[in-house]
Amino acid sequence: MNNIIEITDLELPELIPYKTTAEVQLLRYFEPEPGIFIAESPKVIRRALVGGYEPISFLVENKYIEGQASDIISSCPDIPVYTAASDVLTQLTGFKLTQGALCVMRRKKLPSAESILENAKTIAILEDIMNQTNVGAIIRSAAALGIDAVLLTPACSDPLYRRSIRVSMGTVFQVPWTYLDCGAPDYVSYLKEKGFCTAAMALRNDTLSVDDERLKHNDKTAIILGTEGEGLKAETIAACDYTVKIPMYNGVDSLNVAAASAVAFWELRKE
Repeated sequence: MNNIIEITDLELPELIPYKTTAEVQLLRYFEPEPGIFIAESPKVIRRALVGGYEPISFLVENKYIEGQASDIISSCPDIPVYTAASDVLTQLTGFKLTQGALCVMRRKKLPSAESILENAKTIAILEDIMNQTNVGAIIRSAAALGIDAVLLTPACSDPLYRRSIRVSMGTVFQVPWTYLDCGAPDYVSYLKEKGFCTAAMALRNDTLSVDDERLKHNDKTAIILGTEGEGLKAETIAACDYTVKIPMYNGVDSLNVAAASAVAFWELRKE
């Protein structure tokens, strides 16, 4: 394969993205055009390719060239594949590649919230969630449990940061998502204008249980999840149609936001 390049110089300019640990640098790589991101593992890379993301280059451990990454490489014959032994790649990236493959990919221009909501029935809203693991896990649950789209407030962590992509198992390339133009509580009014019943997931006394029948008969539902620790803003809760909680037992006061999202998605999704 002519696109296989054995690494002999760790300072090659083409390898800079694999050495970059600052996600914002990748985000702004082609500024003002959309930047780049790193997809990690063959499964995630395949999902990104199916999702229409454009590969720039691959970084693959020697033994995976003819192994679990072979189909990816053969499907992208014009894309350079940089390769070396595991210890060389660890020296380059600063960590051991557990599944032997990384890919630098171009970001797409994000769709508008308007276009995403056009045919959506059940959506998730992430308000100021900064933890990359939680963002990835919520999107994975959204994909698995039939949520139509995920919208994020401007302060949320980027779903295309490496940890979020990895935790989502590549479902960030399957579930439609974008950022809202406004923060809390203004976005709640916008959702209501679009016909969504707004359900704020929050720990309050004046709440409905997540399995309450009143939550199951709306044409369109927005499930709103708040940041770690503080939860949703008081203004957001006040603006929503319902405040919803998951009943807790054995002295446990709450679930992690990612775990809570899975329960809420299962109960509130539209068939």
